[in-house]
Amino acid sequence: MPSIPPPLPAAAAGRVLGIARRAVKRGPMQGLDRIEVTTAAGIAGDFRGRPGRRQVTVLAAGPWLEACALAGAELPWLARRANVFVDGVDLRRCTGAVLRLGDQVELLVTGELDPCERMDEAAPGLRLALTDDWRGGVTCRSRIARLIAEGRVRRGGLLEVGAPALLLAGTD
Repeated sequence: MPSIPPPLPAAAAGRVLGIARRAVKRGPMQGLDRIEVTTAAGIAGDFRGRPGRRQVTVLAAGPWLEACALAGAELPWLARRANVFVDGVDLRRCTGAVLRLGDQVELLVTGELDPCERMDEAAPGLRLALTDDWRGGVTCRSRIARLIAEGRVRRGGLLEVGAPALLLAGTD
């Protein structure tokens, strides 16, 4: 049985390692240094960056590397097709947490990012490795939740994870 990470502390800190978007369905991921994030469009210029089931997707480095190792593959994070790649935090089972990206963007985590069949195209067995233990990342689903604050996200920027009351108390 896989180990279950401890609950998130009141606020955990990490860093944004990468940002990406894709312009069209099944299109290539485009790595970026910074991106605009809005409540109406999610990630600016992203195919899925609109209100709906997956407005913004976030992948943590540790679980991604675990999944790649289980699948016997060395893959760039862009193969996961997520919008934001982070390090220093474990996002498994963090539904309800708020991700503060830099000084402006806050996302409410609404659930696990389910891997699709494209993951097995990248490496046989990757889909199963990502499914187990929430290794595939998290998503903000605007039908259930919302982008709390909009602004810019930049690669190398700080990431803070905490309970909604903690992070929202410090914002106007």
